[in-house]
Amino acid sequence: MPPTGTPAAPVPADGGTASAPVIGTGAPRAERRAGLTVRGRCLLAGGAAMVVSAIALDERDLVRVGAFVLLLPLLALVVALRSRRTLQVERTLEPSRLEAGTGGTVLLRIAGGALLGALRIADHVPDAAGSSDRYPPRFTVHRLGRRGARVGYPVRPAVRGAYRIGPLRGRGTDALGLAEFRRDLLAADRLLVVPRVTPLTGRPALTSVATGRGAEGGSRPGPGTPDVLIRPYRQGDELRRVHWRSSARRDELMVRLDDRPDPSGVTLLLDRRDGAHRGHGAGSSLEWAVEFTASVAVHLLHRGEAVALVDESGEAVGDVPAGVTGADAVAPRLESLALVRPSAATGFAAAPPAAGAGRPEGVLAVLGGTAPQDVTALVAAWPRGGHAVLLDVDTWSSATRARPASVAAVALRRAGWQATVVTSGTSVQRAWADACGSPAVAGAVR
Repeated sequence: MPPTGTPAAPVPADGGTASAPVIGTGAPRAERRAGLTVRGRCLLAGGAAMVVSAIALDERDLVRVGAFVLLLPLLALVVALRSRRTLQVERTLEPSRLEAGTGGTVLLRIAGGALLGALRIADHVPDAAGSSDRYPPRFTVHRLGRRGARVGYPVRPAVRGAYRIGPLRGRGTDALGLAEFRRDLLAADRLLVVPRVTPLTGRPALTSVATGRGAEGGSRPGPGTPDVLIRPYRQGDELRRVHWRSSARRDELMVRLDDRPDPSGVTLLLDRRDGAHRGHGAGSSLEWAVEFTASVAVHLLHRGEAVALVDESGEAVGDVPAGVTGADAVAPRLESLALVRPSAATGFAAAPPAAGAGRPEGVLAVLGGTAPQDVTALVAAWPRGGHAVLLDVDTWSSATRARPASVAAVALRRAGWQATVVTSGTSVQRAWADACGSPAVAGAVR
């Protein structure tokens, strides 16, 4: 039975028509690259027999007919070989970079095979990208013509990563169906699927509560930059977020919606240890952590803050070119997170930040299952503290463990950290709002 998610019917361009996709029934067999079809071999054998019989009967007219029948499949083979050399195919991924869970289209443009009768093509797509590798997207194109043809099929990858689209294989025949050829038409292309990004607002405290920084990002010597992102007061808003100067000017209570960027920058620590996460595929705790990290990184970069991305070992995740900051750094960061894979590490690096290394001061750690020794190593690596978003990974799996996320949260708070516990049913926006200590507010990325 063909799988679900069968490619859409091909879209012919001017000068070509195409039939509906042909779904395969198994792995491709090893076949010759070029030769005669069954019809061509039968005609060749019949022509040879006719020539032999005509010579034996001394029928010259029959010899001419037999010679024509004999040469016809050979001529068709020459035409097929020529078409094989002149056939040109181009694959286009629209768009070339997708967000996980969104759809795209693979377009195939075919030209240069005006002498072809029919062309059957099969493109190999990973099952995770929306089609089955056992049942690749297959199409039959008729009457290719001089202007060529175009076919397309959809892809909808649910999980981030780099996907291999292809190779594209084709089987063409001449107009009479006497000869055929098989050819690898295109090599594989790379389709990059980046994590989903959720619009966020606000900013939590990212250093220890003992350093004197407030919930709005702390105070620093100097005049600073005034807060300008405000909105009218709503029932349930905390009074500490009221912006009194704006309220006095407007004669109504106004609440800070966002705070000033942190000039020292922010380090996002992503815990990608395989043993610290639960679940599989798009619903795993690791994928939630990557999506949350991507959303926070994009939000902070659009705010103009410097963002460093590291893993549990303290190593940088990806590489952003020097001098690329702000919104220009969004694409490299998303590409780095798209390629994140689980790590075999069992703990955190306990080495403290090197003095004068220019390491950002604030840290936001997105953690999976965290043991007491992990808390100790994390506190040792970041003695100034930070904010931890702890995933209660038990909620991503039916299995239970003896150390829930709340235990690690209590230990981190005792060490001066801020801590937020997240379960599998929590949205990225809700988790960020909890970390900021305010109700979730929908809005555009700033």
